[in-house]
Amino acid sequence: MIKGQNLTINGSGNYPGGSYDKVSIRGEGTIENAVDCSSYHIYGTSEALADVKAGSVKVVGETEVKGNMESGDMLVMGTLSIGGKAGLEKVKILGTLEVGERLFGETANIKGSISVGGDIEYEKFDLSGGFEIKGLLNAGTVNIGLRFGESTAEEIGGEKITVKRKTSLLPFVKDEGSLVVKVVEGDEVFLENTKADIVRGKLVKIGTGCQIGRVEYSTDFIQDKNSTVKMAEKI
Repeated sequence: MIKGQNLTINGSGNYPGGSYDKVSIRGEGTIENAVDCSSYHIYGTSEALADVKAGSVKVVGETEVKGNMESGDMLVMGTLSIGGKAGLEKVKILGTLEVGERLFGETANIKGSISVGGDIEYEKFDLSGGFEIKGLLNAGTVNIGLRFGESTAEEIGGEKITVKRKTSLLPFVKDEGSLVVKVVEGDEVFLENTKADIVRGKLVKIGTGCQIGRVEYSTDFIQDKNSTVKMAEKI
């Protein structure tokens, strides 16, 4: 598709969608129809009432996309809310990401919080903060640093899964983060501050602060004395 003119919004107003080269909103703007563009940069507040497809996305402020969203490189330094599914190939979140349905791509680097109504699928998933995942988090490599509050997921799967507690950088936040999940399954699994029904893996290491119902392992199992595991079985 040939992308022609730019869409620049300075101030506030409602604008049609369509095919653009660059979309830039500085202020407050609403885009009423689907958008296909090379870059989608928001400095302020914006609302897209349909789908958004962009090569690169930068959000400094607050943006809501009512439909689905596709992007190549994405940087969010504020809040991004996507009502439908989100195909975000390379995403860096320094704030908050909310996705109504499925989230997928290649690499995710999240320093903040995310809420996803469906499954998450990435090659590499790094998160330092908190999350709520209504479905399965599946990635080749999963690295999670729990900084605050209670994070939740239905299942976590991958080749190498690491969940560690992180001390908050904020002096008034004293509580450590924790994870509540039904099933964790991977080749190598290391968990801290995690409450899980079932953990499966070749090599399973249960670190401090865990409450695990059942561990199934094929190679090796290590348990910290400050964690509880009701049952462990080599299979």
